[in-house]
Amino acid sequence: MKLVVAIVQDKDASRILQALVKKDFRATRLASTGGFLREGNTTLLLGVEEDQVQEVIDLIGELGCSREKLVTPLSAVGGPMDSYVPYPVEVTVGGATIFVLPVEQYHRF
Repeated sequence: MKLVVAIVQDKDASRILQALVKKDFRATRLASTGGFLREGNTTLLLGVEEDQVQEVIDLIGELGCSREKLVTPLSAVGGPMDSYVPYPVEVTVGGATIFVLPVEQYHRF
């Protein structure tokens, strides 16, 4: 058994969860916040058999879309004077970050 931890953008979470349920995967949805943009994400926890891991990864990868977004940085850029960038910059957001961890025990009551 493996624990799949997938961090996806909030905009993609419902679509991903619906697709997982259609394929009979159970998932726990947790609200989370990203460190870079400090925006809401969704963290999905799935316990799956080892032979199902790639199917879950492929499904999340298909539906976890990356997109471009304009953001105004709130922190210093760095350098000798720690200057701030006063204008929006374009960054890529979305997609998915997936961790697969071994599970020593699994109990369902």
